[in-house]
Amino acid sequence: MKPVFLFYFFLFSMMTFAQSFKKSEPYIHTYSIVARDSVTGDIGVAVQSHWFSVGSLAIYGEAGVGVVATQSLVNPSYGPKGLTLMSQGLSPKQALDALLANDSGEMYRQVAFLDTEGRVATHTGSLCIAEAGHANGKNFSVQANMMLKPTVWGAMKEAFTTTKGDLSTRILAALKAAEGEKGDIRGSQSAAIMIFKGKASGNSWEDKIMDLRVEDHPDPISELDRLMKLQKAYHFMELGDLAMEKGNSQAAEEHYKAAQNMYPENLEMKYWYAINLINNNREDEAYPILKSIFQENSQWKELTQRLVKSQLLVTSDEVLTQIKKL
Repeated sequence: MKPVFLFYFFLFSMMTFAQSFKKSEPYIHTYSIVARDSVTGDIGVAVQSHWFSVGSLAIYGEAGVGVVATQSLVNPSYGPKGLTLMSQGLSPKQALDALLANDSGEMYRQVAFLDTEGRVATHTGSLCIAEAGHANGKNFSVQANMMLKPTVWGAMKEAFTTTKGDLSTRILAALKAAEGEKGDIRGSQSAAIMIFKGKASGNSWEDKIMDLRVEDHPDPISELDRLMKLQKAYHFMELGDLAMEKGNSQAAEEHYKAAQNMYPENLEMKYWYAINLINNNREDEAYPILKSIFQENSQWKELTQRLVKSQLLVTSDEVLTQIKKL
């Protein structure tokens, strides 16, 4: 990028950035993490705060670019503007420094940038409410302010760097570690997580891997944990749906079974697993599953008859008659 272009781009960005500070700034005192999976290249950001709908204000991301967490006396424009600057080729440090240099309230900000190379930049303003601090390294940064104890960000770092599993699992471990150190001095209220592919495909619906929010809850981290597990289970449901669309009932059965194993009490997962057992001529295994579902909600029985016309249930009239009797 040419220096002259950069100068005018910065000038325009900073003018509009400064205007955003005319509005009141919510007190998002919280803890958060930005991180990258060194194996898959996926990038993610997560947050928890004693504030309603913290995810709508504090975390931002874009596949192929990076992720941003902005908190304390939060200015949400750090998110989109930081992503824009990184998408133009600036490093996280260059992007963050440019925004901070034109922010008269920088001493109240706590911000973390991470790009798809795993480079990070973090700022904890000198007037952030204690206890406040951050810890970072290759592929991650954790930050917190208004914590009960100054051990929160160290515990988050330890949890993220030592936990095994995919990126969402490691990020959740960091959030749980913060709560293990008593977290926000005020308590907890909302939490959110977003994960993106490190390399953008151009299809936004494919590039955003996870986007979950707990807007208001007495135990938002536990609720976020539950939602994350549910999303992973529904990922197998989506694979099963695709297999059914292609007429591969064997693969569909396997995917629906994997989903059911993760959430055995979910009627949707049990139902589609049973349907594909029938499609694979394993009616005797399917009947007791369907019967238990129909006992809870008889409308599933009506749905079963409709699947025949859509060619999602392929079986004999004899089997259909038996299903009606369940």
